[in-house]
Amino acid sequence: MNISALSRWSGLLLLLASTWAAHAADVPDPRVPLNGVQVPLSAYASPEARERLQAMLDAHARGEGPGKDIAAARAFYDAQNSDRVARMRKRWPVRTSEARFDGVLADVAEPADGIAPANKARVLINLHGGAFLWGARSGALAEAIPIAGVGRIKVVSVDYRQGPEHRFPAASEDVETVYRALLRDHRPQDIGIYGCSAGGYLTAQVVARLISKKLPLPGAVGTFCGSVAAPDGDSIYTSAALEGQQVPAGPPRLSDYPYFRGADLSDPLVFPANSQAILARFPPTLLISGSRDFALSSVLRSHALLDAAGVDAELHVWDGMWHAFFVDPELPESQQAYAVIWRFFDRHLGHASVAARQAR
Repeated sequence: MNISALSRWSGLLLLLASTWAAHAADVPDPRVPLNGVQVPLSAYASPEARERLQAMLDAHARGEGPGKDIAAARAFYDAQNSDRVARMRKRWPVRTSEARFDGVLADVAEPADGIAPANKARVLINLHGGAFLWGARSGALAEAIPIAGVGRIKVVSVDYRQGPEHRFPAASEDVETVYRALLRDHRPQDIGIYGCSAGGYLTAQVVARLISKKLPLPGAVGTFCGSVAAPDGDSIYTSAALEGQQVPAGPPRLSDYPYFRGADLSDPLVFPANSQAILARFPPTLLISGSRDFALSSVLRSHALLDAAGVDAELHVWDGMWHAFFVDPELPESQQAYAVIWRFFDRHLGHASVAARQAR
């Protein structure tokens, strides 16, 4: 038997063993139809991820979801995120409080047993997801608490303005206000910014805005399930198919989104991918996604552009995982993501060399 055939058979045996083990442990085997084939979740996914995906598929089959009304969607996601926050507080004891930074409201999460000595001068800014329509407060805490707990660091989650009440660049303005306020007590290289989904795109927009205003840049940023490039590419279609949903006819029409109505989508302050010069100034950037994330192609494209621009860009993709998978804290994949996020910021924040590079 040649090496190629042996490799194929070894892979098949591994897949069969993994599938058998999942059934033997009475773990759900979620599958979705695709071209007449029932596609299983990745053999590399954890049993907890299998259970979570099956629950998501079951909820979709029952017609459960946020609906099309924005008020109802906000209530739906607030309830979902509030439940996550309650579960997270049991894993990571934190103190949370409200604060205003030159008038902009934020939720602050700090470890209950105190900030680690190495992090006294450091702070992270979190920008929540939610399509620039929802996700404030409870959604922000769901993204902040695990990182505050794992890293033993202060995390400031900005309650930035969203659509349909506000339009671009309102959110970027709010984050700039908070960032400027933090600069009064922190060196820029001691500040990190991260966000997921809409928050990932917003993180990239904020960096571009700070560059355009010639402000000192943060020491590192994280763009998760959304980054410098607009959502498009293969994953727009494959993610829908792998989630058992109708495949869209095309990428999202962002010009129809309330927050981006009237914005020039070719403006690098909307999508920094439109300017190589701006990308070249980006601080070290962490990119995270999952193989079933509709934003995966955008994240992959963003990483390629940042890397080509000479940015220290680090990419992590979890096989089988969906959009914003790590907001569910019980998944082993989520806990791996939290560890990756904290290691990245811990490695990059506070470095004078980063500040020097950004001053070019």
